[in-house]
Amino acid sequence: MFDIDKWSEIWATIRRYKLRTALTAFGVFWGIFMLIILLGAGKGFENGVVGSFDIAKNSVFIWSQRTSIPYKGNKIGRWIQLTNDDVRAIREKIPEVKVLAPRNQLDGDFKVSRKNKNSSFNVYGDYPDFLEVKPTIVTSGRFLNYIDIKEKRKVAIIGERVKELLFEKEEDPIGEYIKIKGVFFKVVGTFKGRGQGEDIKEDAQTIFIPSTALQQTFNMVNKVGFFACVPTDGTPSHVIEKKIKLLLAEMHNVSPKDERAFGSANVEEEFKKVQGLFLGIGGFSWLVSIGTVLAGIIGVSNIMLIVVKERTKEIGTRKALGATPWSIVSLILQESIVITAFAGFIGLSLGTALVETANYFLEKYQAGGAFFANPEVNLQVAVSAFILMILSGAFAGIIPATKAARINPVEALKDE
Repeated sequence: MFDIDKWSEIWATIRRYKLRTALTAFGVFWGIFMLIILLGAGKGFENGVVGSFDIAKNSVFIWSQRTSIPYKGNKIGRWIQLTNDDVRAIREKIPEVKVLAPRNQLDGDFKVSRKNKNSSFNVYGDYPDFLEVKPTIVTSGRFLNYIDIKEKRKVAIIGERVKELLFEKEEDPIGEYIKIKGVFFKVVGTFKGRGQGEDIKEDAQTIFIPSTALQQTFNMVNKVGFFACVPTDGTPSHVIEKKIKLLLAEMHNVSPKDERAFGSANVEEEFKKVQGLFLGIGGFSWLVSIGTVLAGIIGVSNIMLIVVKERTKEIGTRKALGATPWSIVSLILQESIVITAFAGFIGLSLGTALVETANYFLEKYQAGGAFFANPEVNLQVAVSAFILMILSGAFAGIIPATKAARINPVEALKDE
């Protein structure tokens, strides 16, 4: 198989028929090249979409709405107000809930101000647990803690845009005070979001304050806007989604059959749909590329049949001089493998280089977005593709090699 004379002969044949060899190899090259490009682009799309998920991928959000079924004397259309009692009940009765972050948002037309500067921002009342639902990057100071919650401290953690609009460029906001609806809150931290696009902009204009302080200060005592939850490890998110709704229905005298009294958003279910889309894209990429590679392999096989036909007399002479069938088969197989492996390697190298170049410029100019970021080629996929090329080369040469091995020396020597 590694006879230097055979390799010299293969090289001489390839040099003799340069154009034919190049055209034959192009089909294989193009197939593997397109596979790498499509898989790299698909990974870039996946990274962009997954990167836009700035919340825990198994989180659940639950809020109250109006009832749609009369129950125990209560009329239809009753508004359900979530409370701190619901928080305690969920923590006590549903052990599958790992993280429970009750949230409130300060509504209405109001300004947040400092000295002579003011603007409108999103103000949320939160618990420290919210960091496990939506991880954020604390750029200075700290986030909320349970002492803030217990003592109902008037402290605030502000986003980058809030800092930019209310403070001077070089000014450190930590320890300074801002006014929310006329009430002073001390800034103890600054943060930025981990998402992309609109999520980053929204986070930059957000202020977090302790939920208990918001309830007491802004006349929302015992009121909760909605819940952000994460299940325990190994528990599907739909389990806690269903259990929390049933518990809330029981606590607020709502029919367990009323599907409109409580709304919810299940991030895990949505993420599974997205993953299904990525699998489909990957499968489509492999299907298209393998189809192209197969076309190239058929071309290689046909060319090798022509080579066998052209070298019939030569092969007959070899056999007449004592060449074994295996030596003939190995010669044809080696030539087929060389053509496909070399073409595949070039396609693999150029495809990988193009994907990495695109990734370099996207990172350099920070051009990644919510739908495309950091395209990359999986090393395992690249190695698998190259092995596929070698096997394809062997497969393409089987029929021509078998035909060559069956050539009758006497008839071959008569061939014109």
